Amino acid sequence: MTKSTDVLISEYFQTGTLQGLPNKLFINGEWVSASTTETIESKDPGNGKVFASVSAGQDEDIDKAVEAARDAFLNVWRDMKPSKRGLILFKAADILEQRAGYFAVVEALDSGKPLDEAKGDVASSVEALRYYAGCADKIQGDTFPLGDGVFSFSSVDPVGVTAHIIPWNYPLATTIRGVAPALAAGCTAIVKPAEQTPLTALLMADVFVEAGLPKGVYNVVTGTGAEAGSPLVNHQKVQHITFTGSVGTGTLVMEAAAKNINSVTLELGGKSPIVALADCDLEKTAEGVLWAIYYNAGQICSAGSRLVVERTIHRELVDKIVEKTSQLKAGHALTNPNYGAINSLEQLEKIDGFVARAKERGITIACGGQRINTKETEGGWFYAPTIMDDVPMDDELVQQEIFGPVLTVQVVDNLDEAIEAANSTDFALAAGVYTQNITHALKLSKAIDSGQVTVNDYWAGGIEVPFGGNRSSGIGREKGIEALRNYVTTKAITMTF
Repeated sequence: MTKSTDVLISEYFQTGTLQGLPNKLFINGEWVSASTTETIESKDPGNGKVFASVSAGQDEDIDKAVEAARDAFLNVWRDMKPSKRGLILFKAADILEQRAGYFAVVEALDSGKPLDEAKGDVASSVEALRYYAGCADKIQGDTFPLGDGVFSFSSVDPVGVTAHIIPWNYPLATTIRGVAPALAAGCTAIVKPAEQTPLTALLMADVFVEAGLPKGVYNVVTGTGAEAGSPLVNHQKVQHITFTGSVGTGTLVMEAAAKNINSVTLELGGKSPIVALADCDLEKTAEGVLWAIYYNAGQICSAGSRLVVERTIHRELVDKIVEKTSQLKAGHALTNPNYGAINSLEQLEKIDGFVARAKERGITIACGGQRINTKETEGGWFYAPTIMDDVPMDDELVQQEIFGPVLTVQVVDNLDEAIEAANSTDFALAAGVYTQNITHALKLSKAIDSGQVTVNDYWAGGIEVPFGGNRSSGIGREKGIEALRNYVTTKAITMTF
């Protein structure tokens, strides 16, 4: 019988851990020890303490996982009836939904995000599994009109073994976002979770086993980027790499893929603008900006980290956001605050460094600007919700991704300046627009370079909507039908008669 969320929370606060957390690698349908005895500690961002550890996989373990995935692809999974693949994914979604409470508690502990946010991640993962389960038997080719005596058509085939390098900010959701379409298409998968947040990717192994997934189709090798991630993306028998992370690491992944002529999907972050025009609904805009930057403590690739605001409403809008920011209360993830922790001490120090340098340059701080040290956050890694006001376009606060709860405000005088400011960085992942003028909304949506634009609701969209960036924000699209293209190849067949 599955323990209730309350029981799990009580268990954690009494013991400092949870029973039954996985600590081995999952290869070829089995829990196996790594080739070395080295381990990686999982720390709770809410108190800075170790609560679990996992095996540190090496290149030898990657080899075993790739061989298992390749064997399963060639002999079982690619030739399974697509509708049957879909049924397995549907069953996996049902099992994950039944275990949602446990997954949410583990995800909250591993990442530091509030419990309600973790529950949302689990729910969206269930939805993604069901979405791609329904796609499995709808991946099809086409026919081409070449005239009398010729019949030409295409078959759409799975690419083979796929590698999935998972970030620490959305461990479960990002795993499922890539693995679900890969499996639906008939590919097999090897997942390398971030060393900071390895647990829910491992827990999914038991879900897939119970759902009836054949051995070798889903494999998880935990470890560092250098010792597990690099051997995986450089492996000659991997046909596609899906990576979410930094631009620097993404460049190395792309270089590795090029050596083996492999395809890649890269989601590399952003510095996403929210454009607020003078005619916007101020209350709705302030609320939208608040959660665009402070959800998951700003640790989101597509976070609305820049507010591009017309001068006539600048002061009033920023003051409204500051007022709303004062209502955010940080705390341990399992107490379910409305504002969570920074995932690691390293990331906390990076955020603090950006703000410290800005202070030295004389940038105005509208609120925040320091680490949080209270009874509710003792020992944890927390940073105050911060707003840096009226920042020049060439400042590093505008140009570089902070990946934390820091909103940078850029003030403009008209629509053309707003477009220039929105496009002033190397990133082009997401953008938001707040206006009540449909003409302005359409003009901005067309003019802003980004993978997706939302109007009057920053987090609009779901698993059905393609997601990805341009320029330094990456290559390719995840989510939606579009994501299936990452995991298939098209073969043209022409017959004469």
